[in-house]
Amino acid sequence: MNHEEILRMVEDFLKSLKYDRKPHSLYEPIEYVLALGGKRIRPVLMLMAYNLFKDDPKSILMPAVALETYHNYTLLHDDLMDNADMRRGKQTVHKNGMPTRPFSPVILCWSWHTRG
Repeated sequence: MNHEEILRMVEDFLKSLKYDRKPHSLYEPIEYVLALGGKRIRPVLMLMAYNLFKDDPKSILMPAVALETYHNYTLLHDDLMDNADMRRGKQTVHKNGMPTRPFSPVILCWSWHTRG
């Protein structure tokens, strides 16, 4: 598979995921951030590297998308820490009125840790 086919596979897989799990205050922001798009370089590179040795990159699609989800969480965290208004031309999660409370303990721990 080439990188364009793999990218299409990643995007299609992301769109097929259901975010109707509870707590909604956790999954709604994740769905929103992932829907903003992006290069998806991390899952694409992971799948391309796997495809060098195996012919079934679809078999590791979930871990590849998990990597992208985690990366997008770091962007959400960065937006909260910087009080950013926009990400990829759209309102950030907290400026869009979405709940950010599920992410607060992580932010508080990180803030405390970096104060030294």
